[in-house]
Amino acid sequence: MTRTFVVVGLACSSKGDSPGAGGAPAAGSGGTAGGNPEPGGWNRFMIVTDDIDGLIARLEAAGASFRGQTSEAGAGRARLLEDPAGNLIELFEFKKS
Repeated sequence: MTRTFVVVGLACSSKGDSPGAGGAPAAGSGGTAGGNPEPGGWNRFMIVTDDIDGLIARLEAAGASFRGQTSEAGAGRARLLEDPAGNLIELFEFKKS
């Protein structure tokens, strides 16, 4: 199942049985994952995954660019992916219970 919802300027999409937003993405670690805001600000959409490490590995193998490293805080782990135009896409994995 794929779900998309908006949380204060942030669209979040999840697939499968991942938890819903419940306000958690705003408490995520995307800010620490990417350092200081650059032109374009922090507006982005989020892709929620159950395996952030596997997703990052596949994207790196395909030549994707990232801003910062994977961080862990708040509700889970995050890494910021840059699209070819430099727009940010937040990859997010909720903490496992």
